[in-house]
Amino acid sequence: MYTPVKHIFPMTIIRRERVLPSPGKVVVRAGQKVNVADVIAETNLYPEYLLIDVARALRISAERADRIIQCQVGDQIAQADIIAGPIGLTRRLIRSPREGRVVLVGSGQVLLEIAGKPYQLKAGLPGEVVDLIPDRGAIIETGGALVQGVWGNGKIEFGAIRVLAQSPEFEVKPADLDVSLRGSIVLAGYCNEEEVLKNAEELPLRGLIFSSMAARCIPLAVKLSIPVIVLEGFGKYAYNPAAYKLLATNEQRPAAINAEMSSSFSTARPEVIIPLAVPSGVGQPVEIAPLAANQTARLLRSPYSGETGVIVAHKGRVTFQNGLRAEAVEVRLENGQNVVVPVANLELIA
Repeated sequence: MYTPVKHIFPMTIIRRERVLPSPGKVVVRAGQKVNVADVIAETNLYPEYLLIDVARALRISAERADRIIQCQVGDQIAQADIIAGPIGLTRRLIRSPREGRVVLVGSGQVLLEIAGKPYQLKAGLPGEVVDLIPDRGAIIETGGALVQGVWGNGKIEFGAIRVLAQSPEFEVKPADLDVSLRGSIVLAGYCNEEEVLKNAEELPLRGLIFSSMAARCIPLAVKLSIPVIVLEGFGKYAYNPAAYKLLATNEQRPAAINAEMSSSFSTARPEVIIPLAVPSGVGQPVEIAPLAANQTARLLRSPYSGETGVIVAHKGRVTFQNGLRAEAVEVRLENGQNVVVPVANLELIA
């Protein structure tokens, strides 16, 4: 039996496949060193189209216009390049008003695809490009500490970690964010107020790492220009001890925060990476792992949502009070209580 893994590693090799959402141009090379915000590939996600009606502009038939059009499908056209002509005693011409690519010619018309502002894919972590994915992106490798979360707002940054949360249960208030934190990635605790996010943007910070966050704060968090990561979930949850200890003991160290938005089509998670020199022999984490005794797990559903514990034993298929029958494990919580929960309601913390 396998279950998803949320990685929390004090030392590991991290390899990430970074790809464009659609084919484009890769702008890095194998062996190149990259930083978090370096662009590794780009594409034109939302092209604009411009129809040039040659026949109408020159007041001629479509058949005649087709004979004097000077471009073909696939041609790259610069602004002011000749599209059609010359024609008549005055040698009339049609020039392109914009730079673009010819995608259609016929019936006296030319259709141009205008290149808009390209979508740029950033590296997301500092490291080395170990392989290229033609037309899509690259594989980047680095070493260091890794803490993964459950939600991110899609932004990427790099900065030094500052610890505001003095305990895993800490609740951050707007007044806690002052000018001394400017330019840092803040380990901030539980966020229950939108003013916390507004203050973080105004300072500005380089990023926010919350243990948990009130769901009503999501719309504002998505709009922020700085990355926001939630490690445990929505509601009021403390940091799990392993993540809190790892981040708090690395205060003042530079870290990469990639608040990647989770997707049902991807195993990628939002994460914090602290670059460190990794001794030889340290392996690469995997995204799934077999269930076994003595593994640390986090419970995802009520009545134990957000709690962590250690797997004691696999219980096989169990009928629960709600009548559902499912594969289950026995977990010993941090308070010493043993509970039986469905495998689907937990994730491993590696």
